[in-house]
Amino acid sequence: MSYAKKPDWLRIRIKSNQKIDDVLEILKRFSLHTVCEQAQCPNIYECFSRKTATFLIMGDVCTRNCTFCDVKKGNPKELSTDEPGMVAEAVAALGLEYVVITSVTRDDLEDGGASHFAQCIRSIKGKSPHTKIEILIPDFKGNFESVLKVTQALPDVVAHNIETIERLYPCVRPLADYKRSLNVLRMVKEIDKNVFTKSGIMVGLGETKDEVKGVLEDLRKAECDFVTIGQYLSPSKNHHPVFEFVHPDVFEEYKEFAISIGFKFVMSGPLVRSSYMAENAKDIIESIRRI
Repeated sequence: MSYAKKPDWLRIRIKSNQKIDDVLEILKRFSLHTVCEQAQCPNIYECFSRKTATFLIMGDVCTRNCTFCDVKKGNPKELSTDEPGMVAEAVAALGLEYVVITSVTRDDLEDGGASHFAQCIRSIKGKSPHTKIEILIPDFKGNFESVLKVTQALPDVVAHNIETIERLYPCVRPLADYKRSLNVLRMVKEIDKNVFTKSGIMVGLGETKDEVKGVLEDLRKAECDFVTIGQYLSPSKNHHPVFEFVHPDVFEEYKEFAISIGFKFVMSGPLVRSSYMAENAKDIIESIRRI
């Protein structure tokens, strides 16, 4: 494991940009959270400067206890019925052509918040009908009806992150289940083959190359279309430690392997996160749908 100084390829150059302030002002105006802020994403200033953000719905408190994540944990507040409309207003105000909506895990809710996700999708479609919508969902405890609700609202992409290899789940995602996460992705395709699916993996937690490639193969068996692979960065010494800073050449190896086994869109690099440059998939989505 390592608490060593970050290598050069993980250094982030921050430049001031008026668009960053514009995004922050819009988020404040509509009282919205972003996972960019809550999870201490290293790309926050780059994405805000491009006037993009990943909206975090259903509050900022999670009911799970994953050891890699810096989102607050505990007892969440009641859902805001105004939130879907506020998200739609913010998407329109930012003029987004592609938006990502994610959430904390809400095991306290009967459907895990699936209805709330669906309402956000419908509200965005009503306000910005040409905007592509990607939703990054929790596992909903593997409940088919919850997955059905969000898929039938017709987002363009349904994402669910596998996060790490199966062997590390007990210490990294103790309340989650590797096979259940794979099954969530399968469910989406069972419901609607035209909805693209996506997942994300972190590396540097103590996995081997073969194990990472094994996860990629499992995702493809679940008909997952898109994948992201990025370096795990521990938020604090109280979180799961970084075991390795993976070299950029290895990320390129993972990308080539993922493409070779059939992924349609792959983002792989040290600073890649599950929603990083997600809008780059827009042209792929449109081209495939024209076929």
